[in-house]
Amino acid sequence: MKIKISLLLAASNASRFRTFATCSLLCSSFLASAQAQTAPQLGKAPLKEVIAALTPEEKVKLVVGMGFYPAGFPEGILPPSDPEDRKVPEKIPGAAGRTHAIARLGIPSLTLSDGPAGVRIDPIRGGDSTKTYYATAFPVATLLASSWDTTLVRKVGVAFGSEVRDFGIDVLLAPGMNIHRNPLGGRNFEYYSEDPVVAGNIAAAMVNGIESNGVGTSVKHFAVNNQEFNRMQLNSKVSERALREIYLKGFQIVVRKAQPWTVMSSYNLVNGTYTSQSRDLLTTLLRGEWGFKGLVMTDWYGGKNPVAQLQAGNDLLMPGTTAQTQAVLAALKSGQLTTAQIDANVARVLTLVLQSPTFKGLKYTSQPNLKADAAVARQAAAESMVLLRNEGKTLPLAAGRKVALFGNTSYNLIAGGTGSGDVNRAYTISIAQGLTNAGLIVNAPLTQAYGQYIKGEKAKLPKTKGLLDPAPVIAEMPVDASLLTQQSQAADVALVTIGRSAGEGGDRKVENDFTLSAAEQALLKQVATAFHAQGKKMVVVLNVGGVIEVASWRDQADAILLAWQPGQEGGNAVADVLRGTVAPSGKLATTFPAKYDDVPYSKDFPGRLLASTGQASGNSLTGAPSENTYEEGIYVGYRYYNTFQVKPAYEFGYGLSYTTFAYSNLKLSAPTFAGKMTATVTVTNNGPVAGKEVVQLYLTAPSGKLEKPESELKGFAKTGLLQPSQSQTLTFSLTTADLASFDTATSSWVADAGTYKVKVGASSLNIKQTASFAVPKALVAEKAHKLLAPQAPITEMKLSQK
Repeated sequence: MKIKISLLLAASNASRFRTFATCSLLCSSFLASAQAQTAPQLGKAPLKEVIAALTPEEKVKLVVGMGFYPAGFPEGILPPSDPEDRKVPEKIPGAAGRTHAIARLGIPSLTLSDGPAGVRIDPIRGGDSTKTYYATAFPVATLLASSWDTTLVRKVGVAFGSEVRDFGIDVLLAPGMNIHRNPLGGRNFEYYSEDPVVAGNIAAAMVNGIESNGVGTSVKHFAVNNQEFNRMQLNSKVSERALREIYLKGFQIVVRKAQPWTVMSSYNLVNGTYTSQSRDLLTTLLRGEWGFKGLVMTDWYGGKNPVAQLQAGNDLLMPGTTAQTQAVLAALKSGQLTTAQIDANVARVLTLVLQSPTFKGLKYTSQPNLKADAAVARQAAAESMVLLRNEGKTLPLAAGRKVALFGNTSYNLIAGGTGSGDVNRAYTISIAQGLTNAGLIVNAPLTQAYGQYIKGEKAKLPKTKGLLDPAPVIAEMPVDASLLTQQSQAADVALVTIGRSAGEGGDRKVENDFTLSAAEQALLKQVATAFHAQGKKMVVVLNVGGVIEVASWRDQADAILLAWQPGQEGGNAVADVLRGTVAPSGKLATTFPAKYDDVPYSKDFPGRLLASTGQASGNSLTGAPSENTYEEGIYVGYRYYNTFQVKPAYEFGYGLSYTTFAYSNLKLSAPTFAGKMTATVTVTNNGPVAGKEVVQLYLTAPSGKLEKPESELKGFAKTGLLQPSQSQTLTFSLTTADLASFDTATSSWVADAGTYKVKVGASSLNIKQTASFAVPKALVAEKAHKLLAPQAPITEMKLSQK
């Protein structure tokens, strides 16, 4: 009986325990739900309350990304990130990085994606080959800048941004806008110009176009990232004046004209401090002097000290590593990193989240309007190409002309550069295809010969390709003498395409890259000789990402078209210009020197190793400690060539048309400057066909206590499509800031007293109209902080060396 009672009691107690446990679970669940409901939610509660509700660990998560897992990188090369983060499925496979979500506070994860010439994502997802996700490959930045047309570039930006939005991406890691300091810069194709006024205004148009879609941009690489050589450990030594007037000016313009959502700090050091760890650069200058309102993120794995980066004003460490998380959390707990500082960083991250399409619940389709965007890419490419030479009106070509196409890239167009600037596109229109589409007759036997040759050579290339691997080069196909003779007799005109590719992770070389290879030189000579003997002409198309040497061979060509890397519709765009469907109106936004030795301090580029290892770099990602010195100071590009009277092959701003333009009636609003002035000039199409003209305004300053270049670009505009005899009057504005140079001694922008000359023309050397005005006394445009000072004085180029 006792046993039975005991069993009954035990059963009763077990029942009570189960009831209690069930109640506990329900209560816990209820409490958790109540807590979640009472926790402040992003977008509903004030931002301060959301930040106050974050734990230290959650704050650290928000300022450190979720890692990066690109295809093609061997295991162990990239720094490790949290293994738990890797388990979270990527929203957009192939995107460059993500931020952390904090679900309990309503904070979603954002997706960031490359790149400057088109959205870079994986075309195949999860091994499913039944569906592909392509993006449009737009023309590269150097080509877009050659348009000098902010309206056109904004149109490209609108199309570009629509694809960012449609793929569910929040921030595009573009545009790149570093200066073309040297023609061998490996990523020059991603950047716009050697001049900050062109770079800043074109970038602002691109940012405004992209962000009109409700998505963000990240202008990069801030700053002085003008080479790839040991880029993660390279110390660039540069004077404060050169920094402000040349290398920072373009960023200042884009911040003030477009206020991009984010800015990306660069890998390198400037005057001994990593840019991502420089409070001078990121807080005093960018936010203080320029009024930047957005977020600053690091370049991928950039910098050394994550705590110093946050303290400098770098809000988001990308793509994020375990070591960064641990270091920041330890610093926060020890007090080395203050709560106020990380809260400021977090506030800017959350402000970005609030702007994002992900937070706003935007439905995305992953199906952008590729057909419409391809049409924009084609228009932009055609209207940006530069006609360098056109002897005897070789171009345009009439419909039905028979064309003998030579050169591998006539059939295998280079649409864009490599690295993060590459784009997974559905197709690329070759020049051969484009000419055929335009009604020209491309010689079939030659096409077949090149097709077989290129197919065979491609089969020999490595099957796998990493993100930073350079584009493989296929040697030019040797042309048999009998085939050449047959072509010169059968065709009406010869076209030879010269191709070049470059990309992230390496700079270009002089031999066989800046200069033509022996095979290319031989091909040009053979084709020119054969066709000229028949009284026929040779056209050369330059399908290049950066500047090449042209002076030694250009006289062999009857016409030269600079197509740069024109995107996936490149072949059609080239044909549009060659046929005359589009009159060429591009102008050079970067100088073509006559020879590489003419580039100032060319032998010092890209820098030198500091270590005595004798190696070119450390591993392929991090490099080795190195430095370079910007001894040319402000004399970059045309500022150098014009001031020191070094004749280039083709000057800055140069470009021909199928028509001609007359400039007249340059008028200034006043003879004396009083803080603001306008200049007007009339441009008339006095040629036979409709066309557009790029009008450039340069300013020559009086001699003062600061050395000045011979002239500097202060404004530009492109006319509408002018019919024969049609005119357009353009207006330019000049402010005190436009007149001023940076005086390091007083940390101010100063316009000297004296007579200023306004020069309006078709290039930096082809000046059509001039006028003068007076500045009665020196004017201070803006006071600045002293910052980014070199560790030791830099010996810079002087006018006395002229």
